[in-house]
Amino acid sequence: MQQAIKVLSYNIHKGMNMGNRKWVLDNIRRLIRRAGADVVFLQEVAGDARRKIDVSQFEYLADSVWQHYAYGKNAVYDAGHHGNAILSKFPFINWCNQDISTNRFEHRGVLHGVIANEANPEQECHLLCVHLDLLEAGRRKQLQRICRYVREQVPEGAGLILAGDMNDWLQNASRLLTGQLGLQEAFKVAKGRYARTFPAILPLLPLDRIYFRNCDLLHCERLSLVNEPQLSDHLPLMANFGYQE
Repeated sequence: MQQAIKVLSYNIHKGMNMGNRKWVLDNIRRLIRRAGADVVFLQEVAGDARRKIDVSQFEYLADSVWQHYAYGKNAVYDAGHHGNAILSKFPFINWCNQDISTNRFEHRGVLHGVIANEANPEQECHLLCVHLDLLEAGRRKQLQRICRYVREQVPEGAGLILAGDMNDWLQNASRLLTGQLGLQEAFKVAKGRYARTFPAILPLLPLDRIYFRNCDLLHCERLSLVNEPQLSDHLPLMANFGYQE
């Protein structure tokens, strides 16, 4: 019998629309609630209170739906800070944020959370939320660091889901992640190509990915925002996975 886990990955652009002119965090919260994911991987999420809310953006988005969350502070500036976050309906066994910055202009991290299979608490699933550099040279260094980190910190037999904004418009990331770690990308497996997610209004570039290992891909989809109000500059991705009890 399989246990299922539904994951969503979304770069929320700090709650602003594509032109940075409109606050759309309420729209984003409604969207991710309707999606019904068990685990939500978020990038570019503000970790401080701003605009119309008096809590962090990840707490506001989690609300009463995802009672467990982790936040990795990456970019710190005068007006606040932002980074990656994971919202989960399952409790974390542990979590940490690993700095993989390669230059002083882009502060990046890998947020690593570990959850347990409710039916089999000894079976762990490792969740890695990432947002990589804009330049290819920096991304190559970061991918090498991620590969080394996974080899050192994630047991080979454990479930692993790595999701986020790869900024990989050249589509080179999988060479390392598949070659060194044995990861597969959900949309490449199911549909033969990566999902185009940027820009949201007319998606041309496949920047966002959901990679996995030691679990079964059941379904994946890029969420359509045709009938939605203004949201982030990226489109969200969703995937359902199963693993044996």
